[in-house]
Amino acid sequence: MEKLKCPVPVFIPLIVGVIAVSFSSIFVKLSDAPVSVQGMYRLLFTVLFMLPFSAKHVMEAKRITSRQCLLLFLSGLFLALHFLLWMGSLKLTTVASSTIILALQPVFVLIGAFFLFNEKTSPSLLAGMGVAICGAVFIGWGDIGISPENLLGDVLSLLGTLAVAVHMLIGQHLLRRIPSFFYSLSVFVSAISVFACYNLAAGIPMVGYAKQDWTIFFLLAIIPTVFGHVLFNWLMKYVSAKTISFNILGEPVGASILAYFMLNEHITIFQAAGGFLVCTGLYVFLKTNHVKDSSLSQSV
Repeated sequence: MEKLKCPVPVFIPLIVGVIAVSFSSIFVKLSDAPVSVQGMYRLLFTVLFMLPFSAKHVMEAKRITSRQCLLLFLSGLFLALHFLLWMGSLKLTTVASSTIILALQPVFVLIGAFFLFNEKTSPSLLAGMGVAICGAVFIGWGDIGISPENLLGDVLSLLGTLAVAVHMLIGQHLLRRIPSFFYSLSVFVSAISVFACYNLAAGIPMVGYAKQDWTIFFLLAIIPTVFGHVLFNWLMKYVSAKTISFNILGEPVGASILAYFMLNEHITIFQAAGGFLVCTGLYVFLKTNHVKDSSLSQSV
């Protein structure tokens, strides 16, 4: 199915989204609340923010098939898993390591798109993927020397990256058939229910947190979620999930800079070298995809 023409230059919402999501890891680090609680309230406040604009989308729910309902829930489930795993990784490793590994999500999206949507893969794409994976391995290798805890954080970030790739692939399929606003709202509600069930089952309190934590929950909802995830969901009507994945390559760069100034986190030689390899490998794909995707030839 052909992508629609974006009403604004694609690079504008992409830049806004990248800057917004770069703050996510910083906010997570600044809160002492469990990550499952942070994730739940992050999405709950986002839904509350979206509700005043949802009235005209009520009728759309009646046109949703049972299969689409299942896929919406699964998309929300994998989004919740992504937040749980990736946000959990930030409690164990540095912002630089976690976000650089998170930047590998296009690798998983690429593999999934090949098997699910029969999107072809060129030798250049495979070469870029190989270099990026080597970079991630290099980061993990360096973190072994810091502590086993850091390595566990890297593994959690990798699993969280796999989860968000599945979420994005489901979204790419659904957004060809349903409006982006309804998709985002439905997926967020599903993810909230998953978080609530998890917190109840694990005996994690959902109230009684400090004022600073509630401020962080609100900021997580507005900045990286509304101006990040919601914006990217909207963009998937006009560009592919692969394109969005590769353009958020700027997140680890922005997050690492913010972590240096706000959290006093320094970048190690292994992180710098691994990050360079990841960025180089992903850039190869971005350049190749730019040539192949004619719908983006004037906007990316």
